[in-house]
Parts: sequence; C-alpha cells; structure tokens
Amino acid sequence: MHSMKDHPYLAIWEFEIQPECRSQFEQTYGPDGAWARLFRRSTDFFGTKLIRDLNRPGRYLTLDRWTSRQAFHSFKQAYAAEYAALDQQCESLTEREAMVGEFEEAPAK
Repeated sequence: MHSMKDHPYLAIWEFEIQPECRSQFEQTYGPDGAWARLFRRSTDFFGTKLIRDLNRPGRYLTLDRWTSRQAFHSFKQAYAAEYAALDQQCESLTEREAMVGEFEEAPAK
C-alpha cells in the first residue's frame, strides 16, 4: 500500500519578472528563500524547486511539494496573515504571477 508521501502534491506557480530583479527573485523564491522558510513551519511541506525557462528569459516556475492538497490549504489558512504579508512584500519582484495548477505524482504502474 502506497502512502501519500510516495506521491506528494505539487502546487505549481508561474512568474514573469524583470531582468534586474533576477537575483533577488531567485533568492526569495528558491529552495532556501523566504517562501520556503515560511512553508517549512509545516511538517507537511517537502520543499520547493525554482526552475527558469531557457527559451523565455524572465519566466520561472516554482514547484512546491506538500503531503497533500489539504495540507497546503490548511497551511494557507493557518498562516494567512504571514502569507499575505510576504506576498505583498514580494509583489515588486514579479510582473505577473499565476497558479499553473495543483498536481499529484502519478503512481508508478
């Protein structure tokens, strides 16, 4: 029997940034950045990956790994004030931000 930990939930976000914001953006949204530090308050958070598009400069995706969708949404409710404050603080780093979607790893057959 597979546990949920075998197939974690992924929240994927897309960002477009200005070139001059690159290093600060990468620092803030990377695996040890401000967002990851906030998420690490939850034992259900597995880590974040920041990937950049090689064909479209300034386009990034973040992949936030959690035990489940419920865990992520519970965290957002529990830390709503901190989440909103950090979101506002980071607004100047991004031109555009959109949730790509909520995903789950497909079990190996």
